[in-house]
Amino acid sequence: MSRRDKMIEKIKDLMYKPESIRNIGIVAHIDHGKTTLSDNLLAGAGMISEELAGDQRFLDFDEQEQARGITIDAANVSMVHHYDGKEYLINLIDTPGHVDFGGDVTRAMRAVDGAVVVVCAVEGIMPQTETVLRQALKEHVKPVLFINKVDRLINELKLEPDELQNRFLKIIAEANKLVKNVAPEEFRDAWKFDVADGSVAFGSAYHNWAINVPIMQKTKINFKDIIDYCNDDKQKELAHKVPITEVLLGMVVEHLPSPNESQAYRVPHIWDGDIESPAGQTMTTTDPNGPLAVMVTNVTVDKHAGEVATGRVYGGTISKGTEVFLVGGHAKARVQQVGVYFGPERVNTDNVPAGNIVYVAGARGAIAGETICDPEHKIVEFEGLEHISEPVVTVAVEAKNTKDLPKLIEVLRQVAKEDPTIHVEINEETGEHLVSGMGELHLEVISYRINEKGVDIQTSEPIVVYRETVSAKAGPVEGKSPNKHNRFYITVEPLDDELFKAMQKGKIKEGKVKGKESAAEFQEYGMEKDEAKKVWDVYNKSVFINATRGIQYLDEVKELLIEGFESALDDGPVANEIAMGLKFKLVDAKLHEDAVHRGPAQVLPSIRKAVYGSIMLAKPTLLEPMQKVFINTPSEYMGSCTREIQNRRGQIVDMTQDRDMVSIESKVPVAEMFGFAGDIRSAAEGRCLWSTEMAGFERLPGELQSKIIREIRQRKGLSAEPYGAEHYLG
Repeated sequence: MSRRDKMIEKIKDLMYKPESIRNIGIVAHIDHGKTTLSDNLLAGAGMISEELAGDQRFLDFDEQEQARGITIDAANVSMVHHYDGKEYLINLIDTPGHVDFGGDVTRAMRAVDGAVVVVCAVEGIMPQTETVLRQALKEHVKPVLFINKVDRLINELKLEPDELQNRFLKIIAEANKLVKNVAPEEFRDAWKFDVADGSVAFGSAYHNWAINVPIMQKTKINFKDIIDYCNDDKQKELAHKVPITEVLLGMVVEHLPSPNESQAYRVPHIWDGDIESPAGQTMTTTDPNGPLAVMVTNVTVDKHAGEVATGRVYGGTISKGTEVFLVGGHAKARVQQVGVYFGPERVNTDNVPAGNIVYVAGARGAIAGETICDPEHKIVEFEGLEHISEPVVTVAVEAKNTKDLPKLIEVLRQVAKEDPTIHVEINEETGEHLVSGMGELHLEVISYRINEKGVDIQTSEPIVVYRETVSAKAGPVEGKSPNKHNRFYITVEPLDDELFKAMQKGKIKEGKVKGKESAAEFQEYGMEKDEAKKVWDVYNKSVFINATRGIQYLDEVKELLIEGFESALDDGPVANEIAMGLKFKLVDAKLHEDAVHRGPAQVLPSIRKAVYGSIMLAKPTLLEPMQKVFINTPSEYMGSCTREIQNRRGQIVDMTQDRDMVSIESKVPVAEMFGFAGDIRSAAEGRCLWSTEMAGFERLPGELQSKIIREIRQRKGLSAEPYGAEHYLG
């Protein structure tokens, strides 16, 4: 039996021992060493050669990843490791660090229980480090800390032992500040990174060595020795004495939870159902024999196997050949294959029990966020996945050959299913197809993948996505139904800043409001108690409040009013862009007593018109997407880098100096960021590191409003000026 076959047999055996399973994600800022670190774990399990660990980037198996030298897709691998005389099944997900692919991190965090947060010792905690750590903590995923590239502090920056120690203390303090602010309350102290207990390690993934306090005590190697090994160019020797795999496995096994431990506290947070029900008990106890519960975190389309869903089995066992039910899609499907990932390949097993990460072929129609269960034990859906960023850059996609048009539509639907963070708009009448993504790089990769699926395409220049809002209060405005028998009166005003920011950060969930808990949430962010109790719906970071009293038949049209409100916000009256940051109140209504005269054909147009008319009366305005831009550069290039920011309508938010390096934090409109990569390299003569993160939406300057509105309307084939309020309310 080959080594690979032996490992597969062990995986099949350990799958049924949740106490010996660790589901972990490797998360970090771009280029801090995640994939290199994953290589070391794979080498430790005997899956790649130890000589190649650090160079091979085994989990970057996509062509684009190899060409660009970055991770684009989260990659899964299952492996068996020996630690302290026992065998453990490690299900690992290597996640991307580039801000454009942050959606993969969000989805991966739903599948794992623990995260290894990698921080570059030279750069320290960067914006994307904060973002990925927040994502992990929000999903109740326990972190440990690995400070990477320590050899560079010694060999390049020539730091003394005390300077080294200060650098480490600063990184740990910053990371702990985040844990204190974001971790679930009951774990704020328990999940703190502590050098003394071994939950923090230091090392070089590239040179295959690492150290933490337990290993120091065992080997008697200290930081002074490490400085000597690095200065004497003996890092290979150091890697034999303190191999990174041993240190990391120690951290993962000792400090990160097994599914048995984690599901008890994670399931009540990520699942909406009754914990005392059979399904709830099955999940909190990781029982392989109870009702099936699988949360889908990713979907890919394979030319041989069709749609392949990746997910976490929280309860029961998923088996090859069985029929399953998709809760969100309200459909049944037949499972053709199940198994685990070996990096680029999939390994079939007949069953995958609770506590494991699984791939499922045959669950047609599943999307990321779908819940899979038994047809006879239909369960409540898992909480939806909330992506931190939203698509703000759009390209129009056309097939080079008209005969490829039907295939292009099919491929665009596939691509949207594979990557839920992109937004695809297919207009079969005009033949225009719009793809919106997180940034230029994201859209480049999507375009490459469409070509790869056999459709030759050409794309337009990138277009920026704007949002509509209001800057004043208006109303009550009357919306009449076409038959004139129903009338709705609404007011509109901008949403309070505190509440709007809470929605942008995902602290308040979108959707129809259920129960009194939500009222307390709205009050926490500044809404008056009376209003908070009457919120019907949260949509596009806007709220719809029922401020009426004693209106007959209102409950019967409530669902239609919410549907009309939501559809109106999907394409606002100013430029057909999404409207957000609005507070609507239904203050009065007159309804026909006969249900026939207050159906969808009457209610939907009247509420939509009232929404549009009120927006046009409340000083409508556009919001533009902003990005935080972080630049690290030698001080002599500070002037040219800040000029580059200011020439793009950017604002310098903060500037700090460490020795001869300057860190610049700024905020720049996304519309001005095209071509920035080349220009900033020229400005700093290639001697700068820079990164971005989404910074929400801000009001477009007044002098640009009418110009941008005209441009958007022209592009969309609309009249040059938006209609006035009388058009909707006349």
